[in-house]
Amino acid sequence: MTVDQLTHNKVCKARELLYGVARHTPLDYSTTFSEMTGHEVYLKLENMQKTGSFKIRGAYNKVMNLSDRQRSRGVIAASAGNHAQGVAYAASLAGARCTVVMPSAAPLSKFMATQSYGAEVILAGSGYDEAYQLACALQRENGATFIHSFDDLDVIAGQGTIALELLDDLPDVDAVLVPVGGGGLLAGISFVLKKIKPAVRVIGVQAEGAPAMFLSYQKGCLHEIKGTGTFADGIAVSKPGEITFTLLSNYVDDIVTVDDEETAGAILMLLERAKIVVEGAGAVGLAALIYNKISLKNSKVAVVLSGGNIDANTLSIIIERGLVKSGRYIRLRIIVIDRPGSLSKLISAVAQAGANVISVSHDRIKQSVPLKQVEVLLSLETRNKEHVEQIITNLCRTGYFPEITS
Repeated sequence: MTVDQLTHNKVCKARELLYGVARHTPLDYSTTFSEMTGHEVYLKLENMQKTGSFKIRGAYNKVMNLSDRQRSRGVIAASAGNHAQGVAYAASLAGARCTVVMPSAAPLSKFMATQSYGAEVILAGSGYDEAYQLACALQRENGATFIHSFDDLDVIAGQGTIALELLDDLPDVDAVLVPVGGGGLLAGISFVLKKIKPAVRVIGVQAEGAPAMFLSYQKGCLHEIKGTGTFADGIAVSKPGEITFTLLSNYVDDIVTVDDEETAGAILMLLERAKIVVEGAGAVGLAALIYNKISLKNSKVAVVLSGGNIDANTLSIIIERGLVKSGRYIRLRIIVIDRPGSLSKLISAVAQAGANVISVSHDRIKQSVPLKQVEVLLSLETRNKEHVEQIITNLCRTGYFPEITS
């Protein structure tokens, strides 16, 4: 297939196929992020899509465009998780046998969800690219149809249906921020937007630790990186697609990157301020807006939150790190005299400073602690960084010498 075969009509047909299968997801105006950034910010909630991400759109469109003979041979795919679920769900609706190869370190939630849709899941490799190599080898052996996660026109057309929904819901949109890994989502959205409303700025956002498409776009040619280093596994791709790169080169206005700390900050803000759960790949667009990676002025901005399939352990770490960073959670190590009432006096001093004690560890036999003294580890809930400084100052005035621990 060549990029010339991607047409507006092809995307419209994909939308018809997806009717009743994929949701027309909400476009939610955010007062919080609008005030924070100075723009009118609208969140395209693909995290609320069936299977938890936009991937069902492209996967289902591809599967339903296969011939009966192709579907009878089954389908196979490689994915870090979201495409896996999309293909598995689409195959189950079409009655096709499905095999998915996922990286060994794929989040357990994505692995289990893919299995629940009836797919055979094979764990192999340290990342998407190694899983892709095995999937290609298996496809050559069993003759199943390979469903590429991004470099396929039917898949791209399916993802492009998001742009049709955006224009239905916000026809005067000025800019759209889209996560990018291999480029299927950004290719589909940018193609549709530029064909219908060329003035709309379309900006891709990629993880700094996996910048293959960013570098390709900057250099003007396909660029492969060696290894990826980001927790945003959904966009951790070492080599972009040839089809997607060509489309992005023609229709995208810019591609920027954000680091993992910025992405984690966006996830935490979405969770706390908007009550929205997204994964790393789904948060990069908002991170770019919040941390001023994009040059926009008083614009109506749609941010695509591409997925919400975040592992519970990862989310827990992000929450705890975020609370520490903002001064709302702190651990203190304090040495006190080993006598009755010492711990009570310390806790009382902490309470007077307005901190809430979450946990206490009291160790009198630790070898590094002098005899007749006790090591006390306190986990405290605090209000902000200023409150932390106030607690430290008050404890020092009371005769304690607290040490902040990680």
